[in-house]
Amino acid sequence: MTYAAPLPRETIASANGDAAFLVEVRAFLAEALTPDLRAAARRTFGVHADIETSLAWHRRLHRRGWIAPAWPKAWGGAGWTARQRFLFDRECALNDAPVMFAGGVRSVGPLLIEMGTDLQRARYIPAILSGDDLWCQGFSEPGAGSDLAAISTRAVRDGEHYVLNGSKIWTTGAHHANRMFAIVRTRDGAKRQDGLTFLLIDMDSPGLTIAPILDLNGVREFNQVFFDDVRVPLANRVGEEDDGWGVAKRLMQLARSNNTPAALVRRVLRRAQVAAAEAGEALEADARRRLAGLEIELLAFEQMELNALPDGRPRAGDQTAPSMLKMVGSELHQRVAALALEIAGPAAMASLAAVGLVDPAVDAGAHALAKHFAVRAATIYSGSSETQRNVIAKGLLAG
Repeated sequence: MTYAAPLPRETIASANGDAAFLVEVRAFLAEALTPDLRAAARRTFGVHADIETSLAWHRRLHRRGWIAPAWPKAWGGAGWTARQRFLFDRECALNDAPVMFAGGVRSVGPLLIEMGTDLQRARYIPAILSGDDLWCQGFSEPGAGSDLAAISTRAVRDGEHYVLNGSKIWTTGAHHANRMFAIVRTRDGAKRQDGLTFLLIDMDSPGLTIAPILDLNGVREFNQVFFDDVRVPLANRVGEEDDGWGVAKRLMQLARSNNTPAALVRRVLRRAQVAAAEAGEALEADARRRLAGLEIELLAFEQMELNALPDGRPRAGDQTAPSMLKMVGSELHQRVAALALEIAGPAAMASLAAVGLVDPAVDAGAHALAKHFAVRAATIYSGSSETQRNVIAKGLLAG
């Protein structure tokens, strides 16, 4: 499948004083995005590109000083405004930049800047920025998904360590990560949210094992992680013991605010638009109408993203805006992927094994099907849409 060049947006950019920034960004992307990186990005249908591609792009951005756009410069970030970050993400989407495996940059890094100890920042922040440390999230358990307060993985203090027993499930990228941030139960409280503690765990710890979980495409993104007397130093605790719920809530604010950014949805919409153009008159008018409607919704979502995060990150204590962004973004993502599948027509019956074959239509159809399957979980992970609606309603009623 071929892609049209990005449409010029200089008029809009100039009106907002962004022309010089866009010139710099486009020049960097033209040089740094090699054909192999672009091709790997186009083959991506999960939450990140293959790990080799992801790391290669991570390191190029790090060398340029752009790996952490929303971080303060004092901590190695780019210190960009929310609008600059939005424009950069949009240019990356329009130019087939890889989607990174970057939970460290997007969630635990900002958390440690806010709530970590000096020792934790010194140890982890440089490795997050360089890509030497890759982080997975240990929240969900077999009996605790959207009901996160039901966590039962137990941590018992033994001298200067916690000893962990239990398991985590749906752990994205645990087989790639060398670190995990997790919440575990250190005591039983009157409220289930009490008695939880936030820990940083080395994935090579003795007693920690990882089992794969295949998704609908037969691809391994998820895992179950088992803890059998795994020892974690007390120095790896973020916040106070038994107060991990508050730490986890802040982490989820950060994660939900960038869980499904508009730029990620635009990648799928762009493929659907190209497929619609190639279908020509064979595509029904109703499909074109719905595609145009989704483009309008995406433009509105982009404005919501900018307005909800004027500083580029959610304010502490604001649960409503991150939940709105997560819910609207993930549901829009699913609807765009579903329409892309419909536009692909009979070619969407191709199996995942057809991706990369000679026939462009079959390749595109197989990718559309894979993407549709991949985003079915988007309204479940990081809190289901039902959970997000509850959070939003609570915030609105409190206001």
